[in-house]
Amino acid sequence: MSFVESEERIALRRAVAEFGARYGHDYFIAKARAGEKTTELWEEAGKLGYLGVAVPEEYGGGGGGIGDLAAVCEELAAAGCPLLLMVVSPAICATVIARFGTEEQKSKWLPGFADGTLKMAFAITEPDAGSNSHKLKTHVRRDGDDWVLKGTKTYISGVDEVDAVLVVAIQKTGPVLVVVPTDAEGFTRHEIEMDLVAPEKQFTLFFDDVRLPSDAVVGSPDQGLLQVFAGLNPERIMGASMATGSARLAIAKAVSYARQRQVWDSPIGAHQGLSHPLAKIHIEIELARLMTQKAAALYDAGRDKESGEAANMAKYAAGEAIAAAVDQAIQTHGGNGLSSEFGLASMLGVSRLSRIAPVSREMVLNFVAQNSLKLPRSY
Repeated sequence: MSFVESEERIALRRAVAEFGARYGHDYFIAKARAGEKTTELWEEAGKLGYLGVAVPEEYGGGGGGIGDLAAVCEELAAAGCPLLLMVVSPAICATVIARFGTEEQKSKWLPGFADGTLKMAFAITEPDAGSNSHKLKTHVRRDGDDWVLKGTKTYISGVDEVDAVLVVAIQKTGPVLVVVPTDAEGFTRHEIEMDLVAPEKQFTLFFDDVRLPSDAVVGSPDQGLLQVFAGLNPERIMGASMATGSARLAIAKAVSYARQRQVWDSPIGAHQGLSHPLAKIHIEIELARLMTQKAAALYDAGRDKESGEAANMAKYAAGEAIAAAVDQAIQTHGGNGLSSEFGLASMLGVSRLSRIAPVSREMVLNFVAQNSLKLPRSY
């Protein structure tokens, strides 16, 4: 395993960074505050092939790995455009379908993922289950050649701007993943009011005996558990990448301000009370990035178990790094850190969210304690 990215990956990062800079944080926040979508950004990213870098070439994608897609996600976030649906649609849904879907399902869905013309949400969380996936109640049953889906999901991102939702449901033999078109009869949604400043909205979903065709279940119905884990590791890797990209943006803003802001004889960045915390967080960001790259490399090498450990660690480290970065960036700016001009206060909610989703830091610590350290289960 190399600790230095390939020339191709570095070139991809550079191209995406230049692309993202044409939109930037001001564009992203203006869209979010106006209740609008970042449609132009998504569509152009799709046309340029950035959203499909990890889709197999035979379906119109770039043929790369999750590490390439994570690099795209990170650089867009560092440019001020953290696209939450990138974590869900091309990372989870496209990956699951590419690995487990039938040839017909791959041909139907993957070209749209490759060029960004298709968006798909992912639904696993339920109101009464939380982090305990063993308590999922949304179920699907056979009825002739069809499947019938019934249940509820909550805190599902971006359902108002996708074509379908990949739903984790339970059947007699265990979990399965079901593709549900958003216009399916019996499928309704309720928006959850949020204080987050983000273009993507959150929803509670209701499936009232939604009838679906026989090919709605991804691949073989007895591979559902493998499919869920195959999707969750990329989710953690992408979540970590979006967090480290946003953390880089926050620190870049703080460093720029600390270099030029002068109230005594030298810029405030010369004082260790500010320079040391910024240096410490920079180190933490780079460590989180390195673990994220390790997790991606392991996943792309097919080493799922080892990737799971690294992906959880990366997600934890990145969540802590962005929370510290945004907090210190605001502190560095003083009162200016809360003004709209400097664009930091709007990052507070998302930075805090990174310690909760897609998996809480407490559940990551449980995972590491039980799997890495072999300590007794606490629950």
